[in-house]
Amino acid sequence: MDKYQQILKRYWGYDDFRGIQRDIIQSIGEGHDTLGLMPTGGGKSITFQVPALCREGVCIVITPLIALMKDQVNHLRRRGILAAAVNSSMSHDDVLRILDNCILGGTRLLYISPERLASQLFITKLRHMQISFITVDEAHCISQWGYDFRPSYLNISSIRVLLPDVPILALTATATPAVVEDIKDKLQRPDDKGGTFNVFQMSFERKNLSYIVREAMDKRHELIEALHTSTASSIVYVRSRKHAREIAELLTQEGFSATYYHAGLDTEEKDKRQNDWQADRTRIIVATNAFGMGIDKADVRLVLHYDCPDSIEAYFQEAGRAGRDGKPAQAILLYGQQDIVKLRKRVADTFPDKDYIRKVYDHIAFYFQIALGDGNGVSHEFNLQDFCYKFNHFPVQVHSALQILQRAGYLEFTAERENASRVMFVVERDELYRLTGNTPNEDRLIVVMLRNFSGMFSEYAYINEAHLASISNIDRTEVHDILLQLSRKHIIQYIPPSQLPFLRYLQRREDSKHLLFPAEVYENRRKQFSQRIEAMIHYLQDNTHCRSQQLLSYFGEKQEKTCGQCDVCVTISDDDVQAAQKQILQFLSDKKPHLLVELRALHIPTEIFSRALRYLVLEELVKSDSVQISL
Repeated sequence: MDKYQQILKRYWGYDDFRGIQRDIIQSIGEGHDTLGLMPTGGGKSITFQVPALCREGVCIVITPLIALMKDQVNHLRRRGILAAAVNSSMSHDDVLRILDNCILGGTRLLYISPERLASQLFITKLRHMQISFITVDEAHCISQWGYDFRPSYLNISSIRVLLPDVPILALTATATPAVVEDIKDKLQRPDDKGGTFNVFQMSFERKNLSYIVREAMDKRHELIEALHTSTASSIVYVRSRKHAREIAELLTQEGFSATYYHAGLDTEEKDKRQNDWQADRTRIIVATNAFGMGIDKADVRLVLHYDCPDSIEAYFQEAGRAGRDGKPAQAILLYGQQDIVKLRKRVADTFPDKDYIRKVYDHIAFYFQIALGDGNGVSHEFNLQDFCYKFNHFPVQVHSALQILQRAGYLEFTAERENASRVMFVVERDELYRLTGNTPNEDRLIVVMLRNFSGMFSEYAYINEAHLASISNIDRTEVHDILLQLSRKHIIQYIPPSQLPFLRYLQRREDSKHLLFPAEVYENRRKQFSQRIEAMIHYLQDNTHCRSQQLLSYFGEKQEKTCGQCDVCVTISDDDVQAAQKQILQFLSDKKPHLLVELRALHIPTEIFSRALRYLVLEELVKSDSVQISL
């Protein structure tokens, strides 16, 4: 048993590695730049956590989600591994403490967001750390040709300049061959123009996962049927926050244990809903794509897409959250003809006309009263809804315009970033000690803040209410109320946490007619986005080729054998469909309109029912809308 197996056995209890885990660990352990392509559930975390415990120094883990950081750090700490995370919700003092611990050798894995790489404080502290290697999780985010490009990931190249001899490990579960080459190019060492990486790729095939695409006359009926059939832990993906809440309410009314999750919930509520679902206190979570990355739940039996994703990459990653324990699971995708119309409309929504983008740029300057030639480096909290209301815009198009302005280098737009609470004393220190009339808990909280934060009489200090509650022994809700009360007394200025987007000018405000949008920012990306949309539509409509083969082919992998379990491979006889048609017609023979959900009493298998009903509607033998059906 070598050192890697010993670490694996000691901390995780496994006897040996699986798949390509050992190859990746061996490569990065020997100091080679390494790229690992592993499907969701392939065990990516092990590939950097194990070698991090075998090499001297701290492993920097760059990952895009705070929820993922918290989840992995908590798992590691429970195993007795020294791990920490730095995120935007932490106070300045907490960030300093964690970074200093890294310098002193008190941390083996440090999780950070890609935005942190632009922080001068972090760069200064990084120069004094012993770094074992750098891990880039969700590495496809660095590629402008990837489906989830994030400009902040480009900051990673600056770290390579600062630490040229530190090896890098890039990991992703979704990358086409073109994206793989782009990742290697973006992450190469400064002196290595060839992009030399040891690349290890695990087959993306998921033999235990049944991919099912279903054209649905009534999505709600199909959803309820699928959830009755699969009685275990499930995820339902939708496109909007409103839809997430509505579908969760529908399922609750139908007697299911369900909740919803989206980026607009506060951190505490997100954690509660995620924890309830992971602990099986809630069976179904209805979510936008804000949910799932880094979630460690192996026994999800069903992932159902109620709304269509706009890329194969996004669908494959989200569907792959089912059956991570290797046991049989289903990935069901529902669609109607209206979904195809909506998919194609996303091209125009995501890449609005250049004149429209220039108009948004001007309106942002009016909104913040930024004069021509001003604004460079200035940051603002950006209330997107208020902006759209005042200037008569639609949020989707504005969000897209901001993304393009960011890629062109004019603005930085960080959507839904949680900003930590801030406090500053507005009375002088001497005056503070002469105050009377405060409650004991108010005085206690004042003392705690003075002892734990510096400079609060001249500038805002970032605070964490939960941390203040812990060290002051005051209930967290009461801490919030006390801070508000002290603010009303004009003792402090208290800015509670917010989840408004964050906008910063990257250069002085230009006359909008001089804005330039190079082909690699606009035309080329628009073309590629359109190609991804068409690939998604083709996947929906191709009922002749195995679903697994279609997905693997998209990622450049050939699969000789069909999966034998998708909706294409599982044959349904004409006799079964005809028998179902007769049952439906018999049920409707009273010539009264019936709710579609009433047909569940026929106990017809879902796929057979869908085909039978589709035939009857197309042949105009029955009439149906999304709710009722009749002869």
